[in-house]
Amino acid sequence: MRVWRSKRSVVVLVVVLLALFIVRPGANRLRTRIVSSISLALGRPVDVAAVRLRLLPQPGFDLQNFVVHEDPAFGAEPLLRASDVTASLRITSLLRGRIEIARLNLTEPSLNLVRNSTGHWNLENLIERAAKVPVAPTSKGKTERRPGFPYIEAEHGRINFKFGPEKKPYALTDADFALWQDSENSWGMRLKAQPLRTDFNLSDTGTLSVDGSWQRAALLSETPLQFTLQWDRGQLGQLTKLAYGSDKGWRGGLTVSTTLSGTPANLAVVAEASVQDFRRYDIFGSGKLRPAGQCSGRYSSLDHTLSDIACTAPVNDGTITLAGSIEGPLSSRIYNLALTAHELPIQSLVAFARHAKQGMADDLIAAGRLNGNLKLERIVDARKSDLVWEGRGEASGVELGSKLNKTQLLLGDVPIVLSAATRPKSAIARVTPEARMEIGPFNLALGRMVPATVRGWVSRSGYSFAIQGDAKLQRLLQIARTVGIPTQQPNAEGQANVDLQIAGSWSGFTAPKAVGKAQLHSVHAEVRGLNAPLEIASANLILTQDQISVQKMTTSVADTSWRGSLILPRQCAVSEYCPIRFDLQADEIATDQLNQLLNPYVRKQPWYHFLSSPPAGIAYLLTIDAVGKISANRVIVRKLVGSRVSAKLELNKGRVRVSDLRADVLGGKHVGEWEADFTAKPPQYSGKGTVENVALDQLSESMNDDWITGSANATYRVKTSGLDAAELFASTISTWKVEARDGLLGHLALTDSSGPLPIHRLSLQLALRDGTFEIEDGKLDSVSNSYRISGTASMNRVLNIKLLREGAQSFNITGTLTEPHVSPIVSSETQAALKP
Repeated sequence: MRVWRSKRSVVVLVVVLLALFIVRPGANRLRTRIVSSISLALGRPVDVAAVRLRLLPQPGFDLQNFVVHEDPAFGAEPLLRASDVTASLRITSLLRGRIEIARLNLTEPSLNLVRNSTGHWNLENLIERAAKVPVAPTSKGKTERRPGFPYIEAEHGRINFKFGPEKKPYALTDADFALWQDSENSWGMRLKAQPLRTDFNLSDTGTLSVDGSWQRAALLSETPLQFTLQWDRGQLGQLTKLAYGSDKGWRGGLTVSTTLSGTPANLAVVAEASVQDFRRYDIFGSGKLRPAGQCSGRYSSLDHTLSDIACTAPVNDGTITLAGSIEGPLSSRIYNLALTAHELPIQSLVAFARHAKQGMADDLIAAGRLNGNLKLERIVDARKSDLVWEGRGEASGVELGSKLNKTQLLLGDVPIVLSAATRPKSAIARVTPEARMEIGPFNLALGRMVPATVRGWVSRSGYSFAIQGDAKLQRLLQIARTVGIPTQQPNAEGQANVDLQIAGSWSGFTAPKAVGKAQLHSVHAEVRGLNAPLEIASANLILTQDQISVQKMTTSVADTSWRGSLILPRQCAVSEYCPIRFDLQADEIATDQLNQLLNPYVRKQPWYHFLSSPPAGIAYLLTIDAVGKISANRVIVRKLVGSRVSAKLELNKGRVRVSDLRADVLGGKHVGEWEADFTAKPPQYSGKGTVENVALDQLSESMNDDWITGSANATYRVKTSGLDAAELFASTISTWKVEARDGLLGHLALTDSSGPLPIHRLSLQLALRDGTFEIEDGKLDSVSNSYRISGTASMNRVLNIKLLREGAQSFNITGTLTEPHVSPIVSSETQAALKP
């Protein structure tokens, strides 16, 4: 009899399938029935735009534009939307004349998870409804008459999150998830997706996997559940951008594993987390670092409290533990926590610092142990919200060393106390913004008889350390480089009395900055760009956030003594002009010594060559911006000596301007200005100025030839270019206006019987080209005669000059300045020369 029934069922099934294949009834007639069936199961309105019958590979329907509407209490946007859904029929149900869906396949669905203002999620009533509706398991037996819960799966879906009406930028994409009823009272699900933010382009946030099951219960809070969550290999930089909207600069692969078991009213939580190759984004080669820890606790949905928190992070043979409870972890966050560090190796803290702090010595090693405890309590009532911090600890036997920096620090025992910013000496404090972890005071040996004193604090936002006492400058700089504090001068020896505060913030990885004051004594420093050491007898440094002020500076370099002050900017935007400002005075400046000091290539080149571009690139002094005043009692340019010299000097990345250049020269006074452009190839120079009351006998003396006496005034304009004297002289173009009075031309006698030619008034307008002065307009008034002057005089002192007198004897002057040759001009030549 049973065999006959089986054969009859097969025949009926074959007949039905053939009938459906031949007749192909309109599937849209069943649309209302299908929509009603799904809507009844979900308890939500469902829409399907069109239904198409599918026979192979399994009988079912293709649903177009499948939409599950939302409960109005959670918003108007649909709960689920999918353009294509395949509903496979359970074949055994057809034999009973029923339509029963065995499997739903959703292609690229969009699911909205919504949390309303009361803290409930839109899936809660669906889970409760599924637990109450009498359906059979997904893999039900053939004789089961109840409808079976369909196997629901989705591919390449998207899960969005909404808090009230606001859709958050967080989402899960490329999500594959499945839902089924595992047994009579148990449901199962799995999910695999990639987290993202819709307002950023994130590519490496890792993979989130969820596997879980829950059982039938009268209330959601009493539903037994078991879930495992795995977040694997999320890149820290991308994850901080996912969480905070910006890349915080950390690198490493994060793995988090969490297990939830129990009921929502009493849920056991166990979590483990680790970061592979943790480091800051710009730090490489400091070795592998893998911080890890595990936590456990219990969460109750009835009072929203996470209790019995027990976290442990092993650090070599030491541990960090956290215990306590948090009430309202997603809202008010009322907490009572205790953090304990037990036998924490200082070397582990140094290893962490090397991965988090730029510039620390690669070979920095440490000894010592840290022990301490911290209590953190946040109390919230109707009137106020208080934070209570209490903590104390000690780092014992602390030693730091670096062979590369030749540094060995013995710090001994360092006390640590937690306190408020407003009450730095209290171990218990109540603060609103944040509290501080005070460190020290402790002694730091800096090479002097009495060690310096160090104390400081660390908070959530930043840190600050104060150093007071005497120090050897080299020792101080070595320590600064060891712990990653930038130093501009690596090679210096001397003494300093310091009162400095070194502070910084954690955000943005800003470098620590020192402020305060320091008194320098007997400092010997090697300075980039100088061929001789800088000797600082004394100087006072005042460091602020924006600048370094050097006052009462007494220095010497290359046998030249300097006094004055400097102001160096410490921070400046790229687009801003932030020059070094100076006011310097010297006893004597010799350009030959200046060349030896500043010229890094050929020491015998002219003094001005140090400002030109060397073959390997731009000289260091041409990379700076500076403006200020410079003065000297004496300036020696080869044999020319100027006294009481002063000028305003501007350097702007290879362009130099010397203005208001004043000096006593050759018994007279000079006022002028010069410019140089060393960015051009070859460098270009220009200048103009005036000299008054020059003693011409001093000019003769500087030339080692007493060829002229008297006094003179002159104005000049000069343009030239080149790298050496030959190029400069060959390219020089200049104009001069000279007026001399009451003197003698010592080597010039017009006749054998006359003496040196007297000068009552001599005026010349000269043009210098190709190394030769051309007299464009000249006049000489002697005692009783007046002459027009024309001709040339070379830089080698070769003369070709005419003295022309209308209606009287004129003369040719040839030879040299030292031995001129005078010859009379015949009358016809004179007349021809005088023709207009």
